[in-house]
This record gives sequence, C-alpha cells and structure tokens, in this order.
Amino acid sequence: MPKPRTIAVRSTRRRWTGSDARAAIDALDASGLAVATFAQREGLNAQRLYRWRRRLRSAACVAGPTTAFVEIRPQAVAPVEIVLRSARVLRVAESIDGHALLRLVDLLEQEHGC
Repeated sequence: MPKPRTIAVRSTRRRWTGSDARAAIDALDASGLAVATFAQREGLNAQRLYRWRRRLRSAACVAGPTTAFVEIRPQAVAPVEIVLRSARVLRVAESIDGHALLRLVDLLEQEHGC
C-alpha cells in the first residue's frame, strides 16, 4: 500500500485554521476522490473534511455573490456602400437615419453645372 502523501494540513493538529481547511478542501476537490477515500489516503479525518467543506461553502453563501464585470464591446459595423447614378460611392453606417440618407442621396445626385 502506498504511503499517504502529506498535504498542506497535518492531521496531528487539534484545530485547523481557515487556510488549513481551504488547502485541504482544495486538494480534495482537485483529487476527484470521494471524501472518505481522500481522507484515508491523506491520513485525515473524513468528518473534519465534511464539516470544513460545509463551513466554507456556507461562508461563501453568506458573503454573497462576488461582482463580476463583463466587458461589452460594440461589434464593428461594416459600412453600407451605395453606388449612386453619378458613379459616386457613398459609404454610411447601417444605423443612419433613413430620412437623412435620402436627403444626402438627393443632394449628391443633383446636377451641378460648372
């Protein structure tokens, strides 16, 4: 039988600090093992792990959810190209007001004599 590995917590301590418990619970979660199997492998008391896991989870619930910020970037909008009868190319944003676009096209399509 392989010798139990020592994690950050020594089972000989009577009391664990919060950081001791967090280290043990993190190691338990990372192992993917059942609590009893992990405790036996590490030489720990399974009931202690259950208690600390419950305490740490309830403390996280009491503290409330942490605020997460999500960056929102506007999508790059490709311009709309309009080829006028005069062969001019007009590039406008897709969000342009329809009335403003009509006035602009009318203005550009007017015949200007030089």
